[in-house]
Amino acid sequence: MAINKRYVISICLRFICGFKMILLKNCFYIATFNDKDDELKNHDILIRENVIEKIAPAIQLFPQELMNTEVIDCSRFLVIPGMINTHHHLFQTLTRNLPGAQNAKLFDWLVYLYPIWGRMDEEAIYYSTLLGSAELLKTGATTTTDQMYLYSEDFKGDMMGIQFEAAARAGIRFSPSRGSMTRGESDGGLPPNHVVQNTEEVIRDMVRVIEKFHDSDPLAMRKIVLAPCSLFSVDEDVMMETAMLGRTHSVVIHTHLAETEDEGIYCLEKYGKRPLALMEGWEWLGEDVYFAHGIWFSDDELKVLEDTNTGISHCPTSNMRLGSGIARVKEMLDMGIRVGLGVDGSASNDSSDILGEVRNAMLAQRVKYGPDALTARQALYMAIRNGADLLKLSRLGKIEEGMGADLALYDMFKLQYAGALEDPLAAIVFSGYNHETAYTIVNGDVVVREGKIVGYDEEEIVERVNAIAGRIVG
Repeated sequence: MAINKRYVISICLRFICGFKMILLKNCFYIATFNDKDDELKNHDILIRENVIEKIAPAIQLFPQELMNTEVIDCSRFLVIPGMINTHHHLFQTLTRNLPGAQNAKLFDWLVYLYPIWGRMDEEAIYYSTLLGSAELLKTGATTTTDQMYLYSEDFKGDMMGIQFEAAARAGIRFSPSRGSMTRGESDGGLPPNHVVQNTEEVIRDMVRVIEKFHDSDPLAMRKIVLAPCSLFSVDEDVMMETAMLGRTHSVVIHTHLAETEDEGIYCLEKYGKRPLALMEGWEWLGEDVYFAHGIWFSDDELKVLEDTNTGISHCPTSNMRLGSGIARVKEMLDMGIRVGLGVDGSASNDSSDILGEVRNAMLAQRVKYGPDALTARQALYMAIRNGADLLKLSRLGKIEEGMGADLALYDMFKLQYAGALEDPLAAIVFSGYNHETAYTIVNGDVVVREGKIVGYDEEEIVERVNAIAGRIVG
């Protein structure tokens, strides 16, 4: 596969220097998202290895240091901490915009797509992960999770190993979840029987991936989350054993919850309880838990989330796309509930645009609550600080000395932002039609340079993905 010149530059710099230093010089605007919400003009940021070492005006380096430093002129750039995507299904990049799923509600949408997803092979998993990661990096996300929950009996490879390989090539910080489904069509579930597993298989592989891939270091590039798919696709014993396993190994646990009204009806009919009450009975509440969507919560249920410090991954584009509803995010934030952002799968969002998700989060809340419901800064805070909180990434989410060097840089002197620079930070949410970064830095490495992914040829990825998608969809 062709390797482009940006990748060569990065490798040469590391080889020559022996260590990595990057100086972001004369930044037009820095939104630190630190505890004081400092916003700075004309400051420099010095990165040594994978950590922010210094933030100050006109940082001076010794001549020998300067020889070993990549200096990036940031006089045009807004710099923010890298955003953190807290919910995705990367494999769905291969099945976006399918005509048969364009106008369906969630359950019908799933029934249509499950058989197609069941055809995923090793190549499909690799390239869908690569594509989704690239889209996220190019729109300002530096960390993503993923929820792969289809484990076809025909799939022979190491699913999560393949995903980690693709994520490493893209350069994204990766905290995927080992998902699961145990209730197939023969047991009253929606998915075909050949893509579900039994409880023993699920738990055994959860232990394996934790032992093989999980790194507890605060700046690790690899972490594991455990995530049964949903209340209508897994059995009670899987939910309870997953919770115990997560706490034994100190990893975050996650699932879909309260996404549609149909889910609430299903739970009442099958269990005699609403979804959140089931979670409470199965010990699925607490600071190590967060749910995707969380649209259909009552007042009392919001209070439970508040009291237990349980988090939510808000996915506004997917919720609008499927007509699922508008989550009560303003009320959640006012109560102190931790709400992050997720782009969700690319068959219900049809893109992996994290900055677009920030914009939609802000606008959807204004539809529900009025023009002051959610500010641009609050929406970005959800994607940055709250995302780090949900995934327990304690050294990410702030531009601060000693924090991890995960940054997104946007060129503010382009046509799309002309006339919007009275507030450069809000400009990227209110204005613009192209959400791509000029540079994205992850763990001290430049992974997007001058708007292009560093590690591989984008055109070749497009060709491979289109070919695989055509084969999978059939």
